Amino acid sequence: MRLEPPASTDPRDVLRALRAAVLGAGPAVSLGATDLRAEVPAGTAAVVTTSGSTGVPKSVVLSRNALISSAYATAGRIGEGAWLLAVPASYVAGVQVLVRALLADREPAVVAGPFRPEPFAAAARGMASHDNGSRVPTYTSLVPAQLQRLLDAADADTTVAEALRSFEAILIGGQALAPSVAERAEALGARIVRTYGSSETSGGCVYDGVPLDGVGMSVVDGEVRLSGPMLAEGYLGDPARTASVFPVDADGTRWYRTGDGGEIVDGVLRVTGRLDNVIVSGGVNVSLDRVEAAVRGIPGLEEAVVVPIPDADWGQGSVVVVPGMPASREGAVRDTVRSVVAAAVGAPARPARVVAVAELPTLSSGKPDRAALRRWLETERPGPRA
Repeated sequence: MRLEPPASTDPRDVLRALRAAVLGAGPAVSLGATDLRAEVPAGTAAVVTTSGSTGVPKSVVLSRNALISSAYATAGRIGEGAWLLAVPASYVAGVQVLVRALLADREPAVVAGPFRPEPFAAAARGMASHDNGSRVPTYTSLVPAQLQRLLDAADADTTVAEALRSFEAILIGGQALAPSVAERAEALGARIVRTYGSSETSGGCVYDGVPLDGVGMSVVDGEVRLSGPMLAEGYLGDPARTASVFPVDADGTRWYRTGDGGEIVDGVLRVTGRLDNVIVSGGVNVSLDRVEAAVRGIPGLEEAVVVPIPDADWGQGSVVVVPGMPASREGAVRDTVRSVVAAAVGAPARPARVVAVAELPTLSSGKPDRAALRRWLETERPGPRA
């Protein structure tokens, strides 16, 4: 089966390409890599290529069945209606917004260009419609940074606040949502659903810790594994990686090894962080995801990112990068951060420094570009090793 990119990255062109790939005879759509042209397995709908937060490229092969199964499972959990696309169409969350709209036979609303609260609110208002006298429910998918920007704008703009309240559900994925941001959204009346998944699972497949219908969930040796019809076929041109990441158990069930640590309590999943996002500081293993969670619980630091750095004394350490904070506050915030992290995670986990930046570099998905931050810290802001 042929693999081709859409005519452009414009969401309307991506929608047209996905309509042919998911509902028609193809060709399969290459997203995230315009130079990727290859033969793919029959039944492939899309290949989503992403460098991820680590900078290692991967091209995930998604079948029609996987995308459709995911979309129907989402509808079974939160309901059907109209969708607003506010994330990149080449990102798996954007792909699924478009696929859900296609299956619901409703043209999606689109927020084009750089994300801003005002166009988002205008698009949300424009979605209002009725079917047989009943209001058509509306839905959207956002990353935490987008939600934070909308909440900040809503403090002074009632139209943004009304837009947030208008959605039957707002799916939040891509990275962990800071508790303080979730509390602000709830206080405003926005209905937030935290999703967990990846390109390898056709997007989110665990909502608020509970798997969607048809999704299997287990923890093996501390690692979260997922199964179900929405799993990807594997990685294009990389059978060894596919076999390693998608093992088949003795019962014949195919699983996806997420690389995340976690636990399941009373059927609810709690993800503790990336198993590979661990540093060894003074001989002690430190989860930077736990450090980041503690830091983001501090008011004003909800968008902070924690990245590793070499440390002459301890081997490895970490730096907290805070967007939009005056550089003059770095020292005072550092003291607060080190105190909070020591209490929540332990003294060896205390970050060495706090660095203020105007804004964070991001990937096309909207996630922080951690690899770029590490390079920047090593070259532009190496600082003292503490």
